[in-house]
Amino acid sequence: VQLQASGGGLVQAGGSLRLSCAASGRTASNHVMAWFRQGPGKDRESVAAIRWTSPMTFYADSMKGRFTISRDSAKNTLYLQINSLKPEDTAVYYCAAAPYLIATSMLNAENYNYWGQGTQVTVSS
Repeated sequence: VQLQASGGGLVQAGGSLRLSCAASGRTASNHVMAWFRQGPGKDRESVAAIRWTSPMTFYADSMKGRFTISRDSAKNTLYLQINSLKPEDTAVYYCAAAPYLIATSMLNAENYNYWGQGTQVTVSS
């Protein structure tokens, strides 16, 4: 599975962005897709995850409310909508994919086999 993230950029606080992650290769219907991020000087943290063929979504507690994960199976594309951006959202955002995971494992980056290259989001105050 190859993943290509895009959509990052420089945005003012309060603005919105939609990140995209195009998947290609051997994507399977039972794959799990997720977004993670790593800010400057910070550890990587989970944002959200979704099953490829289910509308069920999972969010890290700190990401609930302003982040929305979705996917378009027909386009093989994963999305992350971020609203009301804050300077602390500045990070490289990575998309990732894994074979089937149980719900309690979906926000653990160690379970993901495939990673995109990341897209930089910078939020100015």
